[in-house]
Amino acid sequence: MGSKKINIRRLTLIALFTAIVAVMQMLGGFIKFGQFSVTLVLVPIVVGAAMCGVATGAWLGCVFGLMVFATGDAAAFLAIDPAGTIVTVMLKGILAGLAAGLTYKLLSRINRYLAVFTAAIVSPVVNTGIFLIGCNLFFYDTVSQWALADGKAVGAYLILVMVGANFLFEVLFNVVLSPAAVRIVDIAKKKENN
Repeated sequence: MGSKKINIRRLTLIALFTAIVAVMQMLGGFIKFGQFSVTLVLVPIVVGAAMCGVATGAWLGCVFGLMVFATGDAAAFLAIDPAGTIVTVMLKGILAGLAAGLTYKLLSRINRYLAVFTAAIVSPVVNTGIFLIGCNLFFYDTVSQWALADGKAVGAYLILVMVGANFLFEVLFNVVLSPAAVRIVDIAKKKENN
């Protein structure tokens, strides 16, 4: 009976985090720096990965990717290269969640605060890194034209215009909320043990 109770609790948490990711991504579309919406969903992805495991982090990242399409945030890139957009958006979400989960799992043996803090940094780094790789692999010609029109080199345009402010906001948002995330994980662990 105890195992069944834990599984129901875990499934409930995963469902809750799935809903939070979906809603936050829908609401995140209203906050923009430059051309793109700010990604607020990395915090629940990190917390979900910490509480429920690496696979849950990857699942929540997948939900994040699907919601990017549902909100229309990928529309500009879909018009250029649909397959490249799908690969980039889904990989960046899934790998950001997977990396958060693996980081937490590895470092939580040392210290949970360190684990969540580091996962909160790793997740947006992976998310942004995969986006930049996707831009270079699938959209280089288009990004080059955008950069030329803006009077910048491609690399400077990618960093300064396309991801700079968003990335800094995402990292700061995650890092500021990571102590609260640790507290949530601690409360959940105490309830599990009772």
